[in-house]
This record gives sequence, C-alpha cells and structure tokens, in this order.
Amino acid sequence: MALLQYLVLKSAGVGIGVFVGTMIGLGLRRSKGKTEGLLAGSVPLTALAAGLLAMAVMMLITYMGMR
Repeated sequence: MALLQYLVLKSAGVGIGVFVGTMIGLGLRRSKGKTEGLLAGSVPLTALAAGLLAMAVMMLITYMGMR
C-alpha cells in the first residue's frame, strides 16, 4: 500500500498538468466548433481520461526505474 501511495504522489503532478493542458487546448478547440475526438462530446471527460492515462504511464515508468 505504501508503494502505491508513493507512486501516486510522484506522478500526480504529471496527471494534473496533462489534465489542465488538455482542458485548455480542447476548450479552445471546442469553442471553434471542432468536437471530433471528444469522449461523449465532453471536454472535462476527455481531459480527465488523458490526465489519468498520463498519471498511470508515469507511475509505470517510476516503478520500472525503482527496480
């Protein structure tokens, strides 16, 4: 359990950064009328999925680096 907490803390910045960046980028894109590629037509849902994926990848990279 402690290892999972460590990996989450080490990777949270990446997940938050990707989430915020995706929110801004897709928000601007959607305001121009381009909604292709959004999950269920939702910018926040798509940004959340991108942030979680980035966090999971960073957790895996951090874990592999510990071995």
